[in-house]
Amino acid sequence: METHYNRIGGDEMVRKLVDRFYDLMDEDPDYYGIRKLHPQDLSESRNKLYWFLSGWTGGPPLYTDRFGHPFLRRRHLPFAIGESERDQWMNCMKRAMNDVGLDENLKAELDAAFFKTADFMRNQES
Repeated sequence: METHYNRIGGDEMVRKLVDRFYDLMDEDPDYYGIRKLHPQDLSESRNKLYWFLSGWTGGPPLYTDRFGHPFLRRRHLPFAIGESERDQWMNCMKRAMNDVGLDENLKAELDAAFFKTADFMRNQES
């Protein structure tokens, strides 16, 4: 079975997706709620998401090679994440996937997987 990593287009496209995601987050006021949870300089955030998505989609385990298990929920607990933040993150990622031109079937599969993960990050009621 072909991995999502390969279907996305490998390393270059994972990086392109992450960069578009953070560019949108930084530029569009619709994503202010999640932008304010990040440091002013997004360089490290970009790298960490890129490293994480590489392994999460079936490519090289760049994140775990550097940091071990991601423990996503634990790492996100210091931040107030409710439905609004989850939905902003999802909408930003959906736009990024559209903007980099991912295949419709792949976008649908990733959208479902992203939602499951993003919803798990919630630590606030709303």
